[in-house]
Amino acid sequence: MFGTSGIRGPVGEAVTAGLALDVGRALGVEADRVVVGRDPRESGELLTDALAAGLRESGTDVIDLGVAATPTVARAVGWRDADAGAAITASHNPAPDNGIKLWQPSGQAFDEAGRERIAERVRDGVADLEAWDGLGTRTTWDGRERHARTIADAVSLAPADAPPVAVDLGNGAGGVSVDALQRLGCAVETLNAQPDGSFPGRPSEPTADNCASLSALVANTDAELGVAHDGDADRLRAATADGRFVSGDELLAVFAREAASPGDTVAVPVDTSLAVADFLAESDVAVAYTPVGDVYVAERASQSGVAFGGEPSGAWIWPDQTLCPDGPLAACRLVALHAEEPLRERVAAVPDYPIRRESVAVEDKHAVVDRLADRITAEYDDVATLDGVRVDLGDAWFLVRASGTQPLIRITAEARDEGRATDAFEIASDAVAGARE
Repeated sequence: MFGTSGIRGPVGEAVTAGLALDVGRALGVEADRVVVGRDPRESGELLTDALAAGLRESGTDVIDLGVAATPTVARAVGWRDADAGAAITASHNPAPDNGIKLWQPSGQAFDEAGRERIAERVRDGVADLEAWDGLGTRTTWDGRERHARTIADAVSLAPADAPPVAVDLGNGAGGVSVDALQRLGCAVETLNAQPDGSFPGRPSEPTADNCASLSALVANTDAELGVAHDGDADRLRAATADGRFVSGDELLAVFAREAASPGDTVAVPVDTSLAVADFLAESDVAVAYTPVGDVYVAERASQSGVAFGGEPSGAWIWPDQTLCPDGPLAACRLVALHAEEPLRERVAAVPDYPIRRESVAVEDKHAVVDRLADRITAEYDDVATLDGVRVDLGDAWFLVRASGTQPLIRITAEARDEGRATDAFEIASDAVAGARE
């Protein structure tokens, strides 16, 4: 039921009001108060209503944030002394999708045990429903102002040093970033700022191609950098003053270098570039690899000695602040870093290795990866199966894994040499093609 980042899928097929009702009832078994919020997708309202109905039937009080960034929902669990949070969102997925992601009071997403508890209750129809006089209440609360104030207060930046910023909200719920940046003294120009779950301005995922308009805006205005969010603003990507879109690996290296001290560890997923480990090693900072997914990165980041967690996809976690990926916090942190040293110069210090990433659409993604794992394990010596199949070729590596959120297989290959990176990618692609036959 739960992928790498919550329940997610097409509305009316994998994700229905009936499912949301069942999840609400299952969560209501163990929670007396729950915070809920949603991204701007049209289906979000009815899914929120259904989830809230299941909670209230269980005697659970619901605090409804309305349209809100997912990190606002996650943080609000602790702020409102709630037992759990539920964000109705499909994050960076396309408009036909929606989903549910559950949060603990610490700001961390439900761990594997918590997700399985809910899934088992849904499968078994377990609920603890109240009579008419024991139903939970439903009240509203706007957490946006508190979120903006909290993240602005967490950043050290004199208003006189605050750079002008372009912010591409992708028609999502990330307006809190604009509020926080303006609190810091930034002049902000926005793109796609009107919340609209059909994502008319650009696809929700903030990739280089999807954010071409942001890059052009930064390159041709006084903005010193640009930032972009996905639909629920748990992700952040960036562009430098000359309009260059910063790769996720480069941004991970920049954030991690600033957050970690010598002897610290940084949590990263297995598809992270070698450049990150090489760059951090210069400062005596180690990397700890996790399965792909901010849930797993957050679990590792919650452990002692881990100063930061991040994913090249754009999820950034500062455990001293919160265990949820907080795109608006990342926007404020990035602006402060830029004020000390331009982002373009910071990125230029990170090694640039050839890395190739591609997604292949398949219906039976897990079966394909299982077949491929059998063949790869028999053929190669240095194989890791922490998440999918990762093969170390000595001077190159490749990873094949099933997407946790979409019907796709992700292929990643890298080397410090262009030719070897191409070779590794072709090996991986051929292996996937063979496993699909």
